[in-house]
Amino acid sequence: MKPSLTASLQATLEGIFIALDAIRANRVRAALTILGVAVGVFVVVAMAATIHGVTLSFQSDLDAFGGDAFMVRRQDVGINACDGTDENCPDRRNPTITMEEWRAIKALPSVGAASPWLFGNSGIRYMNVAIESVNLEAYGDEWLLTDGGDIYPGRNYTSKEASNAAPIAILNDTLAKQLFGQSDPIGKDVMIDGQQFSVIGIYQTRGGFLKSLDGRGPETPKIIVPAETARRRLNVWMRGMMINVKPRAGVTRGETMDEVTATLRSMRGLRPSQRSNFYLVGQDKIAETFNKVFGALFLVMLVLSAVGLLVGGVGVVAIMMISVTERTREIGVRKALGATRRTILWQFLVEGATLTSIGAAVGLGAGALLAIGIRSWTSIPAAVPLPAIVASLVASALTGILFGMAPAARAANLDPVEALRYE
Repeated sequence: MKPSLTASLQATLEGIFIALDAIRANRVRAALTILGVAVGVFVVVAMAATIHGVTLSFQSDLDAFGGDAFMVRRQDVGINACDGTDENCPDRRNPTITMEEWRAIKALPSVGAASPWLFGNSGIRYMNVAIESVNLEAYGDEWLLTDGGDIYPGRNYTSKEASNAAPIAILNDTLAKQLFGQSDPIGKDVMIDGQQFSVIGIYQTRGGFLKSLDGRGPETPKIIVPAETARRRLNVWMRGMMINVKPRAGVTRGETMDEVTATLRSMRGLRPSQRSNFYLVGQDKIAETFNKVFGALFLVMLVLSAVGLLVGGVGVVAIMMISVTERTREIGVRKALGATRRTILWQFLVEGATLTSIGAAVGLGAGALLAIGIRSWTSIPAAVPLPAIVASLVASALTGILFGMAPAARAANLDPVEALRYE
């Protein structure tokens, strides 16, 4: 006859209480078991929360960049892309993207906006406040159309100012606070690498993980100047120049890419049989690289969590084997009073699942605290996704059941007469 729901619930509660008693009686063994499971669950939850936050932030960056926008680069991006300093890398011989090529691309009928992107590192000073190393970025006047940020207070530089290499600068909010505190920076002069620049605006980035990764996040002090100004007046890495391109409304990215490719190949005198010595990188390419990187991290996460659960499972076997030995006479009495093999088996399986579930709860709590810390200290909106919580609890319970099966089966198979004789 099958046990009633009430009897099953009673057996479950009894198994939980016995597990708690076993923890109190064997604190060291129980602590090692709980710790092993907690470490495994913590790794899963922490990585899941981080990857979830990074994914949201990454997608936000791609949305700001624009689904149809793309970059013209000297070198490819991705895990398999080679370093241009490597003698065996074919990209090493790729020519630098030039300002002339940017102007040609900007003039194409299919292009809605195009901005050169140069970067470097400069010292900046205002009165007695000096910062030796600040990220410097240089763009064309259309950069806001391809970057997705805002300027307030102040303004962007005009096309005439950009082409005339005007000594003007836009500071991001972080740098403005470091230099000027609570005072208004607009119209004030700062010294960049010993040259005087007038501040015309404060940049408010829509920064996420992608921008933070390459030093363009809101937490990083940054100066923005016109590209021609940077080329003539400041120390920027011309060989690393890229062009951000946004297609004109009603034109597909593919059509614009084809036109840009044809223009660059013609300007560089490439024959049809020769490969392109530049790369066009769109949102899909960046997303593909991102997925490969975090796919590898996910596999590492699974391995680490499996090790933790294995440690916890071994602890379950040890503590439950001791528990079976210590309670042999009790098991004999219960069997003599009518307890079935299934009842005994269920009780010990519940005990094992309780041990690992406590470890899972500890790991979940630690992972949630880490996610809160990441969300508070960085621009990554880390959060523990519900599937990760469910998967952690289920995995820990299954670990307790699977590793507790052997001790539970041993207890269930005890002969009641022999068990009552046990000393």
